[in-house]
Amino acid sequence: MTELPTVELHIHIEGTLEPELIFRLAERNGIELPYGDIEELRRHYEFIDLQSFLDLYYSNMAVLRTADDFADMTRAYLTRAAAAGVRHAEIMVDPQAHLSRGIPLATSVGAVAEVLAKSESEFGVSTELIAAFLRDRPVEEALAVLDELLEMEVPIIGIGLDSAERDNPPRNFVALYERARQAGLKCVAHAGEEGPPDYIREALDLLAVDRIDHGIRCMEDEELVERLVAEQVPLTVCPLSNVRLRAVDTLPEHPLPRMLQRGLNVSVNSDDPAYFGGYMDENFRQVRAAFGFSTAQLADLAANSVRSAFLTDTRRRELLAEVEQWRQQHR
Repeated sequence: MTELPTVELHIHIEGTLEPELIFRLAERNGIELPYGDIEELRRHYEFIDLQSFLDLYYSNMAVLRTADDFADMTRAYLTRAAAAGVRHAEIMVDPQAHLSRGIPLATSVGAVAEVLAKSESEFGVSTELIAAFLRDRPVEEALAVLDELLEMEVPIIGIGLDSAERDNPPRNFVALYERARQAGLKCVAHAGEEGPPDYIREALDLLAVDRIDHGIRCMEDEELVERLVAEQVPLTVCPLSNVRLRAVDTLPEHPLPRMLQRGLNVSVNSDDPAYFGGYMDENFRQVRAAFGFSTAQLADLAANSVRSAFLTDTRRRELLAEVEQWRQQHR
């Protein structure tokens, strides 16, 4: 069966850094890794929660030193995404995680943006770039970084909020999101992955976000579910990620089918695929196997992602037509 044409709305470019590339970049940059070989590194990919993943995620970033490193990582993702059926991707990058290591924005964000500028012609994947800010860092730091990105005229379409969710509520970042909206940027935020349903409510009411990344814990709050259904707020759900980070015990227990049944605007995404066991095609294969989704239901999920993306009307119509064609071919 040909791959379902999809849009990826929840993807961290640093989370696509595969172990093989980590070793190649370490060798290129003269970095001694604390792992004897790739298999030893892979053995560390068993996580007990979000923080245990983040510790490894930030540690592995040490191999990203030059613009070529960031460019190679981005090209590797686009190659794999295109093979997985991704037609459009809205990619998050973590500028603070690199600035804290002494890597300037021109090297990190600038190199990623330069590759994305040619993504459609070279890979057949249209792209947008989102600067994601670390919620366990001060808002003042985030504001300074956003101002620098705007001064550099880096082609970001929006901002996001990620990293450790526990005890880092959206309300801490009201000033950042106000600044972003004033600059005409779109706004998304991680909420309701490990944090409570109220974090989703805060992201909507205080940050005025256009999309919620994750959002699975909304199912614990009936009033919130009814609101999300009524407003058709996009929820960028990441099934394999949720299982690997123990937000959900097993894939069959994932709330995705119930979320669809309730009429929530959910899409499937890969989050940090190098760490969580699968890119978009693998996420779709596993949710289909776990829940017995029909081709029509898979197409509905893909169409949700298209409608939730920051696209021009023309591009949206093109992608919806591709999804519909796939639906008809696989009835």
